[in-house]
Amino acid sequence: MTRKQLNILRPAVNLFVSLSILSLLIPAAALGQASPELARLYNAFTVTHAAALNAIAEVDRDPRFAQAQAEVRLQLKQMQDQGPSHQNHGQMMSHGMTAAPETSHAHNSDMDELDLGMRVELARVVRGDHSDAEAAEAYSNVADLPRHAAMVLARGRQFEEQLWQLWADPDLDIDAKLLATQAVIETYLTGDDMYTVSARPKPASLYLDHAYAGSLKRVYPRVSGLLWSNQWLHLASLEAMIRGQVDPQFEGQVGETLARYNNKLGSGSGMSMFPAPVEMPTVPTIAPTLYTLAPEAAIIVDNLNMLDAAITDIIAYPGLDAQTREQAILAKVAQFTDRDIATDDMSYLLSALRGGIYNQGGPAIGELMGSERNRSRDAMGMQHHMSMSGPN
Repeated sequence: MTRKQLNILRPAVNLFVSLSILSLLIPAAALGQASPELARLYNAFTVTHAAALNAIAEVDRDPRFAQAQAEVRLQLKQMQDQGPSHQNHGQMMSHGMTAAPETSHAHNSDMDELDLGMRVELARVVRGDHSDAEAAEAYSNVADLPRHAAMVLARGRQFEEQLWQLWADPDLDIDAKLLATQAVIETYLTGDDMYTVSARPKPASLYLDHAYAGSLKRVYPRVSGLLWSNQWLHLASLEAMIRGQVDPQFEGQVGETLARYNNKLGSGSGMSMFPAPVEMPTVPTIAPTLYTLAPEAAIIVDNLNMLDAAITDIIAYPGLDAQTREQAILAKVAQFTDRDIATDDMSYLLSALRGGIYNQGGPAIGELMGSERNRSRDAMGMQHHMSMSGPN
């Protein structure tokens, strides 16, 4: 179904909203039918992200780590002076464990130990059980997150949860899900623009090239890998569910996607033989079927994830005073909620793919044991070529 057809059917979409949207938004109900483990993890991911923000901010305020933080801040400043953050897009993680890229911590042993300890504790949070209410309130409990930013993230989380619940519902066919997806988009965008990100693609520079970009990956690379592994599963499980409904030969792949995520999560000590993502997972790369069928939904999800990454980088930048941190976060939120700041669809797609499938965690379905960069399509097994047709 094309976007033009969806516009023609807009009255039906509105009727769908009024008659059945409430039944689609029962917390975790449809997800529980598709996979109880996914339903548990979706709550855990939000709670873990909020816990990471709090833990990083606490380290920043702890006088025991003041010297280590000052050293790392100086080295980050030197890197920024040499060129834009993330200029070398796609540093590789070392194989054998979730190790740090060479520039991470700037070789500071104290920060390395902190990073590992924090990663171990956050993995325990991921493995725990968290209620719907705990997940819904998680961002409001982050001390260093301005209230307005917390509300934007919370509303974004609600949108993503509704999208996953919808596509996990076994009682709806593809056409009904496409209509319902449009309804969820319209519901999200209805109201005050201050609390919703735009449905137009944002320039990647908003999260890659600001003053604090890349801080999390460089100061806490293991924590970064854990959070991006969580994001990978968000997108990969959605891709597995949708792809299985579009093409029966891919049915029943959610369990395999979960197993791959657990391999990335690794042991309680933080060790894993399966590298975590070193680039932010994006919808066109990890969930290309969603991008093909519902590009607006894909763009909203990626805009939300870019905003998450930018806010986390700001909080991870050592030594910022409270006022500077708050102003930087609110300025970033304003950019992502501003409807006039946008890029074109092709630039968005190219930016999403430039990070590489392997660096973003690997495909949701199928294997990719090494980086696909500078490899021919034949060597890649033509992966993704059917799904990446783009919006109509």
